[in-house]
Formats: sequence, structure tokens, C-alpha cells
Amino acid sequence: MKNYSSAIIFGIAIVAASIFLGKAYTDRNKVDGKIEVTGLGKTDFSSDLIVWEGSFGSENTNLKEAYISLEEKKSTINDYLTKKGIKPEELIYSAVSTSQKTKQIYTVNGDYAGEEFVGYELIQSLEIESKDVDKIEKVSREITELLNQGVQFYSQAPRYYYTKLADLKIEMISKATEDARLRAENIAKFSGGNLSDLESAKMGIFQITGQNSGEDYSWGGTFNTSSREKTASITMKLVYKVD
Repeated sequence: MKNYSSAIIFGIAIVAASIFLGKAYTDRNKVDGKIEVTGLGKTDFSSDLIVWEGSFGSENTNLKEAYISLEEKKSTINDYLTKKGIKPEELIYSAVSTSQKTKQIYTVNGDYAGEEFVGYELIQSLEIESKDVDKIEKVSREITELLNQGVQFYSQAPRYYYTKLADLKIEMISKATEDARLRAENIAKFSGGNLSDLESAKMGIFQITGQNSGEDYSWGGTFNTSSREKTASITMKLVYKVD
């Protein structure tokens, strides 16, 4: 009787093991618990706002004469830019910066003997902000024409911005979220599981780089202002439950 009972128990164990192994085999590709995916949203766009800056100055041993010369140059610059189609209200001038220039004096033996005043230097900056990107971009390239009128204008490279950045960011988040969801569905499908509820969503850093510039992304976010044509991208990290 004892041997008979042992045989029954042994048989049940074999059946249970077979069921367990069979289920393990059929479930071998199923995802257990969660799926974590990262989606990318990306688009190209053109800047619709340009900011261009430059400066000019004058020097004279007499402060009053230096200021008069600076005002004359300012008037010449205003006339030039007006003829180029730039409105007076678009011209933003900074306060005049004044400094004294000196030169070092040395004795015949080469010993330092102090400094000598050589004149005053006045500098004023000009900034133009406009949505007419083509026009300001063209003027920034032609500004050296002022040299023919006796004015040396130190031009900086234009900076480019986009005024609808908030709307663009929302669009990118939507694209990245959809991309991540499709990735999660494919993973669940090919792994034998069923995608369930979204457990969490985390937005990555918003990046703006110049188109075809080869710029590296930054952990703190890249915000390109040197390129007119830009590329915006953002990532979304989603975690789904899987049945």
C-alpha cells in the first residue's frame, strides 16, 4: 500500500512538473511587469526673429570733441540704415561708454616710469530686433559700406530666434510621446505581452541645433542662436504596465 501511494505521489509530481515546464515554454517570450521606452520628436524650422548688434566709437584728447564726433557718426549710421528700409523705432542705442586711454612710459634705460594720458575713447552700441529676417541679414553683410562715409562700424554676427517656440515644444512632446507609444506596442506584440496602462511619463531636455551643423546635444539643453535654419528635438520616456 505504501509503495502504491508513493507511485501516485510520484505520478502527480511528474504531471505537475510537465504542466509547469510547458507553461514556462509557452510564456518564454512574454514580458513580465513593465516596458520602458524612449520616444523622439524632431522637426526642422526657420527662425522668424533676428537680433543684430554692432558698435562704433570716437577718440579725441578733448571729451567734448569726442562726443561731437560720436554724434556725427551716429547720424550717418541712422541715415544709412533708414535708406536700407530700417525704421527709426527699430534702432536701440545703448548709453555711451567713456574711458580714458593711456600709454606706458619708460626711461631711456627701459625702466617703467608711469602712464601718459593720450585721449578719451567713446563707444556706443546699436541693436536691431526685427521679424524681417531677410532685410536685416542683408544689411548686416553690407554694413561695411559705411567705411566709404568715414564710419567704422564693428558688426557682430546676427542671432536668430523663433517666436512660436512654446507651440513648437508642445508639438514635439506630442510627436515624442506617439513615437514612444508605438515602440512600446511593438515590444509588447513581439514579446507575447499586452500593453496595459501608462505608469509614468518623463520629458527629456528640449534641444535646438543648427540644421546639418553636427552640434552635440547637451545635458542642460542646446539652444542654437547662430543658425537661421534650425532643428528642434525632445525625448519622452514612458513606462507602461504589461499584462
